[in-house]
Amino acid sequence: MKTYTPRPRDIERRWYVIDASGAVLGRLASEVAAILRGKHKPIFAPHMDTGDHVVVVNASGVRLTGGKEEKKLARRHSGYPGGLTETTYTRLLATRPAFAVEKAVRGMLPKNSLGRAMLGKLKVYPGPQHPHRAQSPEPLSLGEVPTWSGLPKPLSVATTGPQPKAPAKRSAAKPALVAPAAKRAAAKWTTAKTTAKGTAAKTQAAKRTPAKAATAKRTTGSAPSGAKGAAKKSPAKRSPVRRKKKEE
Repeated sequence: MKTYTPRPRDIERRWYVIDASGAVLGRLASEVAAILRGKHKPIFAPHMDTGDHVVVVNASGVRLTGGKEEKKLARRHSGYPGGLTETTYTRLLATRPAFAVEKAVRGMLPKNSLGRAMLGKLKVYPGPQHPHRAQSPEPLSLGEVPTWSGLPKPLSVATTGPQPKAPAKRSAAKPALVAPAAKRAAAKWTTAKTTAKGTAAKTQAAKRTPAKAATAKRTTGSAPSGAKGAAKKSPAKRSPVRRKKKEE
């Protein structure tokens, strides 16, 4: 069995609305993070963003348990020496409740570009109003798992113009009859070519052999004549020397 990997066409983005009034911050953030990652879908893959969009309303009604309103601190640093700022969650929820929810959800997402892309699908508003009615989001309560209806159906391409005509089908009987004759003609043509090449090579070889014999005869005939000339010339050169010796 091959490992399944979701493709972009298999991912369908949906919109959900969650009412955070009276919800615990940690439990709300964990459920929102699971929907943003797409862990409620069977096609979930940790290396892809298969999640849906989430709109959180009434973020000002979020609460903390165990007295963490005063114990828990939200810290940030400016980057300069002594730039550490600490804020209690009592003050943070009173002034910036949407930031408190986003901060909690960010801590439960991957710390990379994939997690930043997932966080971009989260919309948090302190009141009950939100500007995403055009997306027709579905209401979702805490603890409820969104339903998954399966992979999206492939989009059908709408044809606006006249469709091209299908090419005419050729009869299958005619090519079967013509094919053997064509093969035979091709075979004859190839054999004729090979025979013509062989005869041409033989004629060229026959022409070259007399020329080689003539050159051999010339070389053999010229060598003795040169030797005889040298023999004739040699006594003429030495005769004056002998005559001088006789005169002395």
